[in-house]
Order: sequence, then structure tokens, then C-alpha cells
Amino acid sequence: MSDHPYGIETLCLHAGQLPDPVTGSRAAPIYQTTSYVFDSADHAASLFNLQTFGNVYSRISNPTVAMLEERIAALENGRASLCVASGMAAQLTAIEAILSPGDHIVASSLLYGGTYSQFDVTLRRRGIETTFVDPDEPANFRRAMRENTRLVYGETLGNPKINVLDIEPPLGPGLWDVDLGPGFYGTYDPWGRFIYASLRFDF
Repeated sequence: MSDHPYGIETLCLHAGQLPDPVTGSRAAPIYQTTSYVFDSADHAASLFNLQTFGNVYSRISNPTVAMLEERIAALENGRASLCVASGMAAQLTAIEAILSPGDHIVASSLLYGGTYSQFDVTLRRRGIETTFVDPDEPANFRRAMRENTRLVYGETLGNPKINVLDIEPPLGPGLWDVDLGPGFYGTYDPWGRFIYASLRFDF
């Protein structure tokens, strides 16, 4: 697409994709391949070494997924996006991008079972500890905070009780009123889920 500022409807339909140059097809194709052809051994080596842009294997990259990633980035006005195969994979990828061994999470105790296990088992094995709190009282999050807390996590509708997490806007009562200390940032994702993550990174 050109640099023209398109509306959201056009971006939803066409961002990240050009019409097929051979057939003129407007719709994005679904590439059902696992493998790709390399021009030479040197070409393959440059792809595997990330020196040349291109597809290596569909578990790593795929033209259909690349189109979706570009489309989401355009819709979010971002530089890039990353698509993975499941919500659990997306969650783990995001968490491991901002947390390191020795960091701490404060999380609602009412979470999807897979998320609870990911926090309590998988992340603990990686040196990231989680304190689970009753989310019905927002001050519980503050009480569980530590010096090494880097993430506060909750589900808008908790599982399995479908309790509603108190996430009213900053000027209203609720989790936003909890003083999490300097360096913390709170936001919502496009689906209304609450994200609260630290900006105090040590790279």
C-alpha cells in the first residue's frame, strides 16, 4: 500500500498485501507450504543467518502470517507486530520480552487454568516468581508488590467465576488508584483487556 493515510476499513481489508502480480487476485492467498526454494546454498545460508529477508520454514515465517502481522501493525499504527499460534504462546512471548530471571509478577488468582499454570510452574522454573492475589480488592495488588515486581496481571473477566476486574479509568476508583510506584505504566489492549507492566527495564 502507498503512504496515503487510509481509513480503518481499508486497512482491515488491504494492509500488508498487494494484489497478486501474476493473477491480479485482490484477496490474500493462504500459503499452505512448510518449505521454500533457495536459489543456492549461499542464498539459504544468508536466510538462515538473517542476512537476507525471506522465508526459511513456515514455523519461522510464512507469507500469509507476514501479511497478517503487517496488517495488525498498520491498524495499531505500530512499526511491526508478531503473530503466534495461540494465546498462551502470545502471552509467554510478551512476558518473556519484559521479564528476566529474578523478576516478580503480581497476578489475580482468578485466571484461565493454562495461564495460572504458566505463571505458577513454567515461569517459576525460569526464575520468575508470581504472587497470586484476590482481585476483588484492588489494594491486594499493592500489598503484594516487591522491589523486583515488573508485571501486574489480571483478566477483565476472571476465570472460572467470570468476576469483573475493577479497572475503571484513572480518575475513578479501582486498580488505577493503587500506587504501584514510579516507573509503572498501565494501559488497555484493543480488546479491553487490562495490561499493567513496568517500564523499568535493564537491557
